[in-house]
Amino acid sequence: MEDIINKRCGWAGTDELYVKYHDEEWGQLVNDDKTLFEFLVLESAQAGLSWITILRKREGYRKAFYNFDVEKVAGMTPNDIERLMKFDGIVKNRLKIASTITNAQYFIAIQKEFGSFYNYTLSFFPKQQPVKNNFKSLSEVPASSPESDAMSKDMKKRGFKFFGSTICYAYMQAAGFVNDHLDSCFCREKKI
Repeated sequence: MEDIINKRCGWAGTDELYVKYHDEEWGQLVNDDKTLFEFLVLESAQAGLSWITILRKREGYRKAFYNFDVEKVAGMTPNDIERLMKFDGIVKNRLKIASTITNAQYFIAIQKEFGSFYNYTLSFFPKQQPVKNNFKSLSEVPASSPESDAMSKDMKKRGFKFFGSTICYAYMQAAGFVNDHLDSCFCREKKI
């Protein structure tokens, strides 16, 4: 067991939830839009907070936002915002809750324009292919990239909120468009 811990990206630590997320999800390419919408919602909610805070509330977000059904979320109303401001399962930030609804509407518009949010995300990458970086230490891993800068700028122009370049890069890492598992990490070559 200690051998695996030594071969895991250091940021995962020993928290069971973080370790499970690192080992089973982070950096694995996601091509279905439902999961991409989930990561968009969760990453947006994270703005200004730690990722473990959001991971611990993930089930609450599932309940609050119709299991990340983008069509249902896009149809939510101001009454839903008021209801969710009293719901303990998520971060109770009115602007973030409201932006989840409008971001869902923009997400659907992108799906119509590009065929899928997956296609849209890939459009920011060279040759429309995910990137696998070769980092030996956590200090080498950037907080943003030219791709996240461009995607975030385009999303902001379209009206998205809480999706700056750093959050966008975290989304790209989470959904496997960028594989930043360290060279020594046993998950680096893992395929799901």
